[in-house]
Amino acid sequence: MVESTIIPTELVAPIFAPSTFGSREKIQDIFKTLRRDYPLSIAEVPGFDPHWIVTKYDDIREITRQDELFQSAQRSKTLASQYAEQLMREYTGGLPHIFRTLVHMDEPEHADYRGVTAPHFMPQAIQAMEPKVRETARRYADRLAALAPECDFAWDLAFHYPLEVVLNIIGIPPEDHAKMLRLTQWLFTYADPDLKRPGSDPTDPGEIVKTWDIVYAEFKEYYDKVIADRRGCPRDDIASVIANGKIKGCPMEDRAMISYFVIASTAGHDTTSATTATSMWKLAETPGLLKKLQDNPKLIAGFVEESIRWASPVQQFVRSAKEDYVLRGRQIRKGDLLYISYISGNNDEDAFEDADVFKPERSPNRHIGFGYGTHICLGQHLARLEMRCFWEEVIPRLRHLELTGPGAMAESEFVCGPKHVPIRFEMTA
Repeated sequence: MVESTIIPTELVAPIFAPSTFGSREKIQDIFKTLRRDYPLSIAEVPGFDPHWIVTKYDDIREITRQDELFQSAQRSKTLASQYAEQLMREYTGGLPHIFRTLVHMDEPEHADYRGVTAPHFMPQAIQAMEPKVRETARRYADRLAALAPECDFAWDLAFHYPLEVVLNIIGIPPEDHAKMLRLTQWLFTYADPDLKRPGSDPTDPGEIVKTWDIVYAEFKEYYDKVIADRRGCPRDDIASVIANGKIKGCPMEDRAMISYFVIASTAGHDTTSATTATSMWKLAETPGLLKKLQDNPKLIAGFVEESIRWASPVQQFVRSAKEDYVLRGRQIRKGDLLYISYISGNNDEDAFEDADVFKPERSPNRHIGFGYGTHICLGQHLARLEMRCFWEEVIPRLRHLELTGPGAMAESEFVCGPKHVPIRFEMTA
């Protein structure tokens, strides 16, 4: 790294720890200070390589729109200790990632792999899915009503609704949905005491890699059978599209194909689950919000967008600089690592008026909850549809809503959302 402002270790070290993200207030306070005093500066945390911490909305967009300069494939895509990165290369025979999903790829490979399923997730294709998605949303609204007068919305419903929608589209039978949820939680919340893999040790700096290796192996064992089935007898599902997908006329590389299934069957629902749980949390704790949405149902789409900004479930990604680059007057050197904080960017006071206020009427709402640039989330249109359909079915039927205790966030520095949203409510039949 070049000579530059160094962030005090005691200020920045907490964002390198999963437990910190269990408190949204604490993490938001840290990033607010970083945006104000160290908007683009270097973190030197023991056990980790130095990282530029990118906290400002405009800087994040500038970096993430330039894939040719700020790459995803050369180093760990998520925050990883020096030991974890070393262990990752040992597990993979020298590769920087256990998984080879779309988020781990650079161009032109990224575009080739993204193109396999992209037509199925464009707005027109997603619009055609609305009747089935709405049918599922209505069924889950009925399930919520049956749970009255109290439930834990995160555990009882938010974890399951997007899971069912996405896995049905992929073509995974209902009896395997619980397995997919379990593996998703191990993958994204490896350090959370309630969601982590049984027997894992979050205090071990290599635990994340050990867990990811176990998760990859379980997914591979499962999806190898799916791939063989769909190649022998294709169906009208995304599993068949991936299993028979071609890259420049040839079958996908094996690790990349398994990873394609992994990201579809984990990130495809977990981020939407996190945002849906966040929506209910805000709805239950914000006086007048429910009535505002009931009086003006057209605001529900804005309620979804603001929930995405507020939740920012994918909290960070890491990129590496391919070349020297000057950003915000700072000299970034080739090979430097950049920690991209989406949760910070979505709360940037210079990008969002009253950023710390939840406003469903916020317009325009140019949040970066789905990322930005060519790596923007492939499933963004499906996620919006799922959440809009669900809330259009639930909000008109709610007659009373309140929290019965404190909500709780999962402990994860990567993908994070509420794990408990205890509510008391009344709904019409």
